[in-house]
Amino acid sequence: MIRKPIISVLGHVDHGKTKLLDRIRGTAIAEKEAGAITQHIGATEVPTQIIQKRAGNLIEKFGFKLIVPGLLFIDTPGHEAFTNLRKRGGNIADLGVLVVDATQGMQKQTIEAIEILKNSKTPFIVALNKIDKINGWNSENDSFIKNNKKQLPAVKKALDEKVYELVGELHKYGFNAERFDRCKNFTKQIPIVPISAVTGEGVGEVLVLLIGLSQKFLKDNLEIDQKERAMGTILEVGEEKGLGTTVDVILYEGLLNLGAEIVVGGKNGAIETKIRSMLVPAPLEDIGDSSKKFKPVQQVSAAAGVKIVAPKLEDSLAGAPLLVVNTGKEKEQIEKEIESIKIDSSKTGIILKTDTLGSLEALVGMLEAEKITVRKADVGNVTKKDVMEALTVKEKNPLMGTIFSFNTGIEEGAKEEAKKREIKMFKGNVVYSLVEEYQKWVEEQKNKTKEKGLKELVYPFKFQTMKGFVFRNSNPAVIGSKILEGKVKQGVSVLNNGKKIGTIKGIEDKGKKIEIAEKDKEVAISISGAVIGRNLKEGDTIYSYIPEKQFEKIEKVFELNKDEEILLEEIKKEQKKEKEEEVSVSG
Repeated sequence: MIRKPIISVLGHVDHGKTKLLDRIRGTAIAEKEAGAITQHIGATEVPTQIIQKRAGNLIEKFGFKLIVPGLLFIDTPGHEAFTNLRKRGGNIADLGVLVVDATQGMQKQTIEAIEILKNSKTPFIVALNKIDKINGWNSENDSFIKNNKKQLPAVKKALDEKVYELVGELHKYGFNAERFDRCKNFTKQIPIVPISAVTGEGVGEVLVLLIGLSQKFLKDNLEIDQKERAMGTILEVGEEKGLGTTVDVILYEGLLNLGAEIVVGGKNGAIETKIRSMLVPAPLEDIGDSSKKFKPVQQVSAAAGVKIVAPKLEDSLAGAPLLVVNTGKEKEQIEKEIESIKIDSSKTGIILKTDTLGSLEALVGMLEAEKITVRKADVGNVTKKDVMEALTVKEKNPLMGTIFSFNTGIEEGAKEEAKKREIKMFKGNVVYSLVEEYQKWVEEQKNKTKEKGLKELVYPFKFQTMKGFVFRNSNPAVIGSKILEGKVKQGVSVLNNGKKIGTIKGIEDKGKKIEIAEKDKEVAISISGAVIGRNLKEGDTIYSYIPEKQFEKIEKVFELNKDEEILLEEIKKEQKKEKEEEVSVSG
């Protein structure tokens, strides 16, 4: 038996994902025949007879027979729903539809969607939406191929430019793409279908392509045995009035019966329970009656969406597997799978908390791709314990001692502790933005550290005390000086004849205090620790004292000119004198 292919729709916000799904649903509803439409929990089924009616001439044009019983579209578009369609080693979605706005092209979430599709090895097609917005394009609710022939040459060219811009962008991510009617090899090329979700243009081609690709390349994956144990994935966990906690499940394997014993993934391990009720949406004609929101069923076969009512579902996890008890090893199997996604290590890395198992797996994959080490990854709110874990990391690496909170809460105690310990938290509901925000912060911190390091580094200098310009003999000594080389800055220790004589306390130029005095300036310099006549005289050449560890850094960080490079070598010799004297005295 062949099941319906499961289709997920992804793309950037406002690019038309929901409009495309609405258009597909509208097509199905508008052309319904008695008993032809089946609504599912979290999904919409488009039967083959409707696709045949809508795009029969296209099916003939592409030259194939309809074998699959229809298409099952996941109703919730976007990354989060897609990541919750996870199963061990991939995704239960057989195909993805990447929606791209023709007027905007690739955006941040488009790139994120591509990465998620790539990581889960899910084949996809591209729906280039909003072609009705191209200047001069006359869009009709018809086939794109038919409608394209009616357009003016200049307008056709404008569309081609949009298509080939997208082809270039996809190439950057390792994909060979082409407009669908020009594709020569669908195994090697990503087909781009120009569409308008508003008028319906090109939607028929999207449906036909999805069916054609499913039948040609995924036929083995769609073969199911109804005697096999049922397998599914939790799409959503929710509360229903009068029912309590329920789980919306996409069933992708086998037959599920009322009363079956099942195991589902939970926050604290696997949950064993028994199905009390299985619900699907009420028929379309009953939708206006709130008392007839759901219809109970005795049996559900893959692929389908169903709401399950059972005890002990409070801690169940979106993105976690559902298995019917068969061998008795299901609980252990699910726990192993959940543990393989979570991370609890002693690595120097970030702490990650998410709301679902699907988003956890997707984020861990994305962070690893960006070479960001993860120390701990789990589902649930951020706790005080997470903050203390981040503090341990911060002590080793301040840039890693951070917490990522994706679509999840932060406990009050954790907020207070993070504020007190200065632990940086990144909170959001868009994977790409969260990672980007962290990378931007890391760059800022590195720049701050560099600036701080630059401030601490001593810029090499030498100056000569001038005759007849002693303003104070000591505490501190103040004497007129000419800067011979480099940049003189206050707070720097100074050498006279290889010996430290004190620290520059201040610099004045014509009675005005200044921070730095550069080459050829004549200024008054005050030196604490120096005494005129004892360790400092008129006409002496004074050098900056540079800690030995700084010499190498100074050469790398500061862009020294030729004279300053020579000066640095002079300072090394001066400081060597002091060391040699210390050795001879101790000898």
